Amino acid sequence: MAINRKYIYITIVILIFELIIACYIRDQFIRPFVGDVLAVMLVFSFLRIFHNKNALNLGFGVLLFSFTIEILQYVEFVKIVGLENNKFATIILGATFDWLDILAYIIGVFLSLFLDKKINTSINTKEA
Repeated sequence: MAINRKYIYITIVILIFELIIACYIRDQFIRPFVGDVLAVMLVFSFLRIFHNKNALNLGFGVLLFSFTIEILQYVEFVKIVGLENNKFATIILGATFDWLDILAYIIGVFLSLFLDKKINTSINTKEA
């Protein structure tokens, strides 16, 4: 398994943006929507560091994972397991279901796949 160094840098940059959003932005669009788009892109780019094969399958897996988290929010899983007062659990799993999150996840995966194709096309073009 080869490590994709380019995706290490991409993951770090997305993580920095996510931290800035989480710490400094308190609005009704960037934090909840753009933050979710970036969260999916963060998961994709992190996994892409190690997974150099089929990006489409990886994107589908990330989308499925994201939908699962959203379903857990819908059924109030954090409350079911008694973690509603655990800040870490509510940050990681979320506490509120929102249909717009589903849209954000889809956009995040599509952007990830689009950028992945651009990145890998530019790498292949330079190698040729």
